[in-house]
Amino acid sequence: MRTEELIVMLAGGPRAPSRSAVAGRLGWGVAFSVVAAVLTLAFVVPGGIPVHALSARLGTTVFWIKVALPLSITITALCVACRLSQPGVRVGRAWQALLAPFVVVWIVALAVLVAAPADSRSALIFGHTWRACTLNIALLSIPALFALMRAMRRLAPTRPALAGAATGLLAGAIGALTYCLRCPEMEAPFWATWYLLGMTVPTLAGALLGRRTLQW
Repeated sequence: MRTEELIVMLAGGPRAPSRSAVAGRLGWGVAFSVVAAVLTLAFVVPGGIPVHALSARLGTTVFWIKVALPLSITITALCVACRLSQPGVRVGRAWQALLAPFVVVWIVALAVLVAAPADSRSALIFGHTWRACTLNIALLSIPALFALMRAMRRLAPTRPALAGAATGLLAGAIGALTYCLRCPEMEAPFWATWYLLGMTVPTLAGALLGRRTLQW
């Protein structure tokens, strides 16, 4: 091969996606995921969105504290996924930001459990809906997982399993954020257990899918 031909081939080869391309593709993926999760909650999950109960919860501080958990994970997981979608971009302190919500909710949950009477700790963890919580969050994350994995495939992740896991966590966080519209549980030990477990399911699924579908 001549030098001139090699230069032309390299110049015309695939390039790393720009920041605007990353923001656009993952941004549209997140927007679609939120809409799809809300529609799934409204029309697929038994009981849908309890409008009257939700209206009452919106006026309570603890509801917004609960929402802050999946919302913060959504934002930080999106940041990590964006960085993992570009070759040569370090995740850096975004890992610490991603871990922070998990650490905070477990510190709060443990503090609540320590302060509570021994005979009430089980109720704080299991609440009334623990059997449905993890399953519903995983269900609500399914449309988001496929939409976000499709967006990630159009980018250039060099660590496919890790990028898939971050994408799955983002999908799970969107599912958990949407489930807040239905969930009646208001205790931190419940969220720290079943919300995080619900997000773990799509995270593992994303890692497995990423190894197969995000290879260059």
